[in-house]
Amino acid sequence: MKEQANVTKTDRGPFPFVADIPKVTAENKSFRTALWTGCYLQMTLMCIPPCDDIGPEVHKETDQYIRVEQGKAIVCMGSCRCQMNHKHTLCEGEAVFVPAGTWHNVINACNTPLKLSSVYAPPHHPAGTIHRTKQDAD
Repeated sequence: MKEQANVTKTDRGPFPFVADIPKVTAENKSFRTALWTGCYLQMTLMCIPPCDDIGPEVHKETDQYIRVEQGKAIVCMGSCRCQMNHKHTLCEGEAVFVPAGTWHNVINACNTPLKLSSVYAPPHHPAGTIHRTKQDAD
């Protein structure tokens, strides 16, 4: 029997787990929720309020895959915080690969919450992480 994701539960890793990613991402209301954390990979779900962003960040030893599940995003990337010159618009179903060491920011470009799923390899956040707001994440 397959176990389906329920975002009200805690991180389900490192055990085998099946999830409808667009559905659980749409249900997520927290800024960041670790859905599954394994030894070498992690998936988080994000909800970015209108006119807000993730904030400039870099993961020195972690590659990241970010997919827009609902809404529209502007992704800015570059080699340093002050020069994120690569800008791309992402619509629902589109994704960006962010190599380790690349500064990046994801901005909500619509007037509804932006819903993202994100994969980190290796994991970046502690297993079970839930940041209800951006301030909690900071």
